Amino acid sequence: MTPRRTLPPMASVAHQAEGAKLHAPSAERNAGPIAEALREIAPGTGRALELASGTGQHAVAFARAMPGLDWQPTEIDPARRGSIDAYVSEAALPNLSPARPLDATAPGWGAEHGGQTMVVLVNLLHLITTPEARTVVHEAAQALVPDGCLALYGPFLRDGQATSEGDARFDASLRAQGHGIGYKDLAEVSGWITAAGLPPPQTREMPANNLLLTARRPA
Repeated sequence: MTPRRTLPPMASVAHQAEGAKLHAPSAERNAGPIAEALREIAPGTGRALELASGTGQHAVAFARAMPGLDWQPTEIDPARRGSIDAYVSEAALPNLSPARPLDATAPGWGAEHGGQTMVVLVNLLHLITTPEARTVVHEAAQALVPDGCLALYGPFLRDGQATSEGDARFDASLRAQGHGIGYKDLAEVSGWITAAGLPPPQTREMPANNLLLTARRPA
């Protein structure tokens, strides 16, 4: 299981909200744009797995935007699973299930959670090590059905460089923690995706210098 790490405050800001719910301002800002981008490429029906679902705000937005998909949020942190379940209960959407525990960095989960039409990961790769990130990508690809879609969202280096001074500072603050975490390079992650048996990803520019990478498993 991925060890607990002390991250800079800007890495994962979530405040206590009503009841068990946690509220992340960044999730509130980006849930809409991510959901809209995913809706353009998502299969019309099937099973969708969200990895590292965090507070649960994204899960609700995705399930509302793509009602033909049955969404399964997952999360390693029990407190965040409680938050997800609170959002799920409040939303009462027929295509959104309570959270399941899953360490997406653990080898082997792709086979255990196979049959996915879509696998979505938001803002995790820069918070884990390179070997862990490669495992996440590999296992996510294995979980997909033929023609299933992998979607990765977050900040990336481009040719080894951050795209803004703010991103450079954030990346430096992550690397300063000494856990081997930090921004991953776009070309490197694209290589992991193809090594996992998927075609080179489509790249979409998103707000705040983020990218959405998508690739479909060959039919």
